[in-house]
Amino acid sequence: MFQRYEGTAWEERLLTRLSSREVGDMPKDDALVVLPLGAVEQHGPHLPVMTDALIGEGVLTRTMERLPPDSNIWLLPPVSYGKSNEHLDFPGTISLSAATLHGILCDIAFSLHKSGFRRLLLFNTHGGNADLFNVAAREIRLSTGLMVFYVSPGSVGAVSDLISEEEREFGIHGGDVETSLVMAIKPNWVHDELRAAEMPDVARYRYLTLEGKIRFAWVMSDISESGIAGDATRATAEKGELILDRIADALSEALLEIRMFDISAVKKKAALSPQ
Repeated sequence: MFQRYEGTAWEERLLTRLSSREVGDMPKDDALVVLPLGAVEQHGPHLPVMTDALIGEGVLTRTMERLPPDSNIWLLPPVSYGKSNEHLDFPGTISLSAATLHGILCDIAFSLHKSGFRRLLLFNTHGGNADLFNVAAREIRLSTGLMVFYVSPGSVGAVSDLISEEEREFGIHGGDVETSLVMAIKPNWVHDELRAAEMPDVARYRYLTLEGKIRFAWVMSDISESGIAGDATRATAEKGELILDRIADALSEALLEIRMFDISAVKKKAALSPQ
């Protein structure tokens, strides 16, 4: 079972357990700093409001265990709160404004830049943060010169063969995947008897989707009575373990690639047309 601040991630790769001198003396050319960002918000009647932040910590704990010992990859303390105003109609949600979260990201990035770091990965486990991160990452790049990367677990760990087609399309919150992950990470935080299924009724539309072709603005109370968008009744701890392993395998490889990435190598000299 996941235990906070135990294991390789927190004992060997937590940047903030080092002294100022250790951080200053650390080689920065191949270093990568990972900032976990989640949310504290309702996830239906069966999951804790810390679901997104918890999943991020659990995934990174397992991922860091797969890295070679000499990897210059460092974890920052998680920012557990996110932009969750779409869930404020439900008790327990604690949201930052977009401006506040943007400021937090920029301030952390500026501080890392002052310490000599060159690469920052924003590891996001809340969908409501994603659009803001696209904006903030570029602003950080412009203001500090840092190479900034952003990723969510779903973009590196394939789960399509483990969930239904309907869940892939509409299971965006508190459904099969998130419930399975929490059942694997912190099973005693899940109320099994309250697991339910509720899908938003948008399948009849050709173009309008929640997160795809043409989006429409929504808050959770617009699309769900229970606070769930998905089928939590299909979740299992075994499925959660498999998803965790797949994400950790892919993400550990990605981190090793990112730490050696240099954006200066992307641009090639333009080929002139023949005269």
